[in-house]
Amino acid sequence: MLVLVSMTDYQPSQQLLQKTDTFPATCPNCASILFSAMSKVFQSLSLFGILIGAVGITTSALADEGMWLFNAPPLQRLKEKYQFDPSPQWLEHLQKASVRFNSGGSGSFVSPNGLVITNHHVGADTLQKMGSAEHNYLRDGFYAKTQAEEIKSTDLELNVLMSIEDVTARVTGAVKPGMKSDQASAARNAAIAAIEKESKDKTGLRSDVVTLYQGGAYHLYRYKRYDDVRLVFAPEQQMAFFGGDPDNFEYPRYDLDICLFRVYENGQPAKIEHFLRFNPNGPNDRELIFVSGSPGKTDRQLTLDEMTDMRDRYLPYVLNMFYRREVLESAYSERSFENARKAREDLFGDQNNRKRYDGYLAGLLDPQIWSTLEARERKLRDAIAHDSKFKSALSAYDRIKRAQAEIVKNAPVYNYLEQERPVTVGYRAPRAFAGNLFKYARVLLRAADERTKPNGERLPTFRDSARESLELELFSDEPIYDDYEILRLTDSLTDFTSAFGPDNPVVKKVLAGKSPHARAVELVSGTKLKDAAVRKDLYGKDAAALQSAHDPMIDLARMIDAQARQARKTYSAQDEIKKQAYADIAKARFSVEGASSYPDATFTLRLSYGTVRGYEQDGEQIPAFTDFAGLYQRVAEHDNRPPFDLPKRWLDKKSNLNLATKYDFVSDADIIGGNSGSPVVNKANEFVGIIFDGNIQSLAADCVYTDTQARAVSVDSAAIIEALRKVYDAQPLVDELTGAR
Repeated sequence: MLVLVSMTDYQPSQQLLQKTDTFPATCPNCASILFSAMSKVFQSLSLFGILIGAVGITTSALADEGMWLFNAPPLQRLKEKYQFDPSPQWLEHLQKASVRFNSGGSGSFVSPNGLVITNHHVGADTLQKMGSAEHNYLRDGFYAKTQAEEIKSTDLELNVLMSIEDVTARVTGAVKPGMKSDQASAARNAAIAAIEKESKDKTGLRSDVVTLYQGGAYHLYRYKRYDDVRLVFAPEQQMAFFGGDPDNFEYPRYDLDICLFRVYENGQPAKIEHFLRFNPNGPNDRELIFVSGSPGKTDRQLTLDEMTDMRDRYLPYVLNMFYRREVLESAYSERSFENARKAREDLFGDQNNRKRYDGYLAGLLDPQIWSTLEARERKLRDAIAHDSKFKSALSAYDRIKRAQAEIVKNAPVYNYLEQERPVTVGYRAPRAFAGNLFKYARVLLRAADERTKPNGERLPTFRDSARESLELELFSDEPIYDDYEILRLTDSLTDFTSAFGPDNPVVKKVLAGKSPHARAVELVSGTKLKDAAVRKDLYGKDAAALQSAHDPMIDLARMIDAQARQARKTYSAQDEIKKQAYADIAKARFSVEGASSYPDATFTLRLSYGTVRGYEQDGEQIPAFTDFAGLYQRVAEHDNRPPFDLPKRWLDKKSNLNLATKYDFVSDADIIGGNSGSPVVNKANEFVGIIFDGNIQSLAADCVYTDTQARAVSVDSAAIIEALRKVYDAQPLVDELTGAR
């Protein structure tokens, strides 16, 4: 299951980690097209980082590796290997038909009337928020037979990438020689804030400056926002996640992991120029396919020192957190059906992350994979060691190592008191204060403080360019459940106390002489922030008015704000050192290796490609496709028992189905968490499938790509049409997807 998630703590750079799985790569050479497209960049040495990539280590020189920028696609590689040369119009159409879900995930327009398809597990957050004890849309599914029945989401934002502009010179030019790291960080952030504000004011589009190559390049991405998003269709979760945790990251699979929304403008369905026409037959075996989505984060260009920290500190740390939360949420869910509904999305995500990061850690502990990482870095370091002009690149490795060591020292305070998701995927509470209420309290507290500062000096979440997204989330009508908030806050306060000790001054101040449970009850019972109207009223007030409100959750946020901000300042200063060091490595790598591909994933739109093909496992050939017959066979093998059971309608409608219809398929396209919901298209730019997961062999691929067994898993478009028509009686929806009159 591929979902984007914010991880609580790795800090090799300020990029996202994700809420689930992975499919990575390094980079083979072959980007002369990229060189020509970006030739003007070389006017400034500081921009050389745009054209670099990691040293390529793959199982084949022709492996279909890469998460490519849409403004630097792998045209030469595609032409040489597949005799396919996508035109600028082909690329623009796919770019503007692709959609990013700010809750974490991808999707695409599939009709001219604003219809968007994504995964059920991407839409699950919204389904959960829409639901109630009477209407469990997550479990039971939903179908709006008419547009009047479509349900508006509480706080979902969709983004469509309209344009990309290289702003590297302006961002890097703001950092002057001799600046201390904190000064350089402030100057860089001020430049980014100014660029974003100018773009937003000029175009009206959401404007985000994206860091590429760990600081080697900066691009301005302009997005059209949609915040009136309505639910059209969702299958039962059992069909979207058939096989449950046992089948997660496995193959063969039999999942109908889809969800359909519609975007509205001015109260009417949006009129969409760029949408993907639905191919009802799906792809063929060995066919060339493309994936367009927003992969969350890869680690392919990190130094070996950073990967060592990932292996020895970060992954064990974060796995401990997921195991802890999974046990908590499982026990709570077992108490009642309503509890299970409230916790279902959190439990699903934590189980998914636990399995995903177990696999990643196992990969880094594999001697063969580690030897590959060592060889990759040694190859570059040996090459640049013999040229005096690369002194800064050689010293960059030591600078990164020292900066990372300082980040590690700062990590406990930063992780528990400060860290939150980047603005692109919403705001969330740090590890010590789980739940929605503290999240709201901190936003209100900091909004009052940050508004008094010039835009360029504010935290990124509170810049003018991010205001609409922040307010959409803050004013959400998402239901708040006292018992579940108390449960999560009690556990996170217990976790915090255990990590720092009960005699720690900050712990004592936070607990205020009470047990974690008693303090959680006091905070949740006493706050008024459960009411969106109250939050909206407080949002407009200044710091003094907020203090006089005496809301206990806001008072708690204020209590630890100074320590949290100091931890953030320390982190930002060290991260600035790493950005500058990685930029030096990028320049050297380009000079040594030439232009070679794509940057690490950053939850921004990327293009991947590959072929539909199976693989061999333990001497057995795994076919590329599954079918409906295989689904019912798997049900029979498990006597229709969870998690291999079917909803009643699927049992009743079996005779209606063409059991030979293709269901799911695998390809060697290069994807990772965040690609969930990405459209799979053929050379005609037709929708033939939708990414939803990867197999178990893909889990160690964050840092090294292989196409031997690692596969991306998709739902076949043929299965979608067959199920909608013959199981869900959704012929009008089928007609809209297929363009029938």
